[in-house]
Amino acid sequence: MINIHEVVETNEMIEKENLDVRTITLGISLLDCIDSDLDKLCDNIYNKIYDTAKDLVKTGDQIAREFGIPIVNKRISVTPISLIGGAACKSPEDFAKIAKTLDKVARAVGVNFIGGYSALVSKGMTESDKMLIESIPMALSTTEVVCSSINVGSTKTGINMDAVRLMGTIVKKTAEATKEKDSLGCAKLVIFCNAPDDNPFMAGAFHGVTEADKIINVGVSGPGVVKTALEKVRGENFEVLCETIKKTAFKVTRVGQLVAQEASKRLGVPFGIIDLSLAPTPAIGDSVADILHEIGVEHAGAPGTTAALALLNDQVKKGGVMASSYVGGLSGAFIPVSEDQGMIDAVEAGALTLEKLEAMTCVCSVGLDMIAIPGDTKDTTIAGIIADEMAIGMINQKTTAVRLIPVIGKGVGETVEFGGLLGYAPIMPVNKFSCDEFVNRGGRIPAPVHSFKN
Repeated sequence: MINIHEVVETNEMIEKENLDVRTITLGISLLDCIDSDLDKLCDNIYNKIYDTAKDLVKTGDQIAREFGIPIVNKRISVTPISLIGGAACKSPEDFAKIAKTLDKVARAVGVNFIGGYSALVSKGMTESDKMLIESIPMALSTTEVVCSSINVGSTKTGINMDAVRLMGTIVKKTAEATKEKDSLGCAKLVIFCNAPDDNPFMAGAFHGVTEADKIINVGVSGPGVVKTALEKVRGENFEVLCETIKKTAFKVTRVGQLVAQEASKRLGVPFGIIDLSLAPTPAIGDSVADILHEIGVEHAGAPGTTAALALLNDQVKKGGVMASSYVGGLSGAFIPVSEDQGMIDAVEAGALTLEKLEAMTCVCSVGLDMIAIPGDTKDTTIAGIIADEMAIGMINQKTTAVRLIPVIGKGVGETVEFGGLLGYAPIMPVNKFSCDEFVNRGGRIPAPVHSFKN
């Protein structure tokens, strides 16, 4: 039974410590929408999404009011569009038409974002995959809420370096196509290794082909709650520290489990997973970097940061898996620069560099996230950064990702304002030495020996 102390404690988490359910994401399969006629395909996609998601926002708002739990975002993820558009699309422009359909229906049902403008190319690219990838700058510059993700590597298949090299160019072209908005299109584009099928967070969400026809996935978040809990055990040893994080993660995840079950019941959609990631926002006190500071490092990036983040990530997972039978997605700690005031402060203090962030991604939930870099960064350099991050994911058997934003017209020392949950970011310097010959080799980096587990 829940006692009155737990009720009061949860209320304080919500009112004073920025606890929220970050997103209810409705995953929708579009496999039954496939048609060789593009107009018919677009009609099928619109109708399927609208019919399935028309009550999502209303239901989320009702749950938030009744339970007093903030639900910040309501989102949709769909089957990777390169699979859905293969029969009908003959050009990148055809795929961009599907993106506009996704944007139209997402705005009609009132969700914040729709993810799944995606391709899975870790071992090779079909013509359909390549056309979708080439359409990304056009798609993201002509839509408002569409998000795109490309999986270019996995532990089982290795890294598709042809796709990595192409994505370096696509990121730069997307930046150019949205330069009037400080290259905002790149904030809606993420490149993955080992992308999960059930991630509820954007920009990387898509509805995997292993999933049911429709599913409810919920992402919870509570960096502020963890930080407040750790303030009460300052100076204690690591055992006490770990137990505190685990207990707090358990409580946070139970809140998400409650919301997920209610949403599932009211919408008549099966419950999928809880993603228990600590996802920061620009709000003061809602920062993963501040947790690292509370653990004992002066700034994120100081010696000890990677160890502190590894500890945090592991204890969050240990606490969360005891609170829900179905934990999935990414689940751990996100370290996006622009969305975390503590990370921004660390960059501005000179404590945090791109190279240190890369080291931290070995032990966090995802990867190099929401990092603004100079607009004149070469596409081959971007491809090299992507390749490095994909290698970390491949070797460590974990999800890694890259969401870099080369801000056209801006350089190191300047800042860029994205607004809302995306926050603002200082432009970070990038290593100037060339990797052109490396990324231009072409082909595939083979899977590591430990991938052979059959």
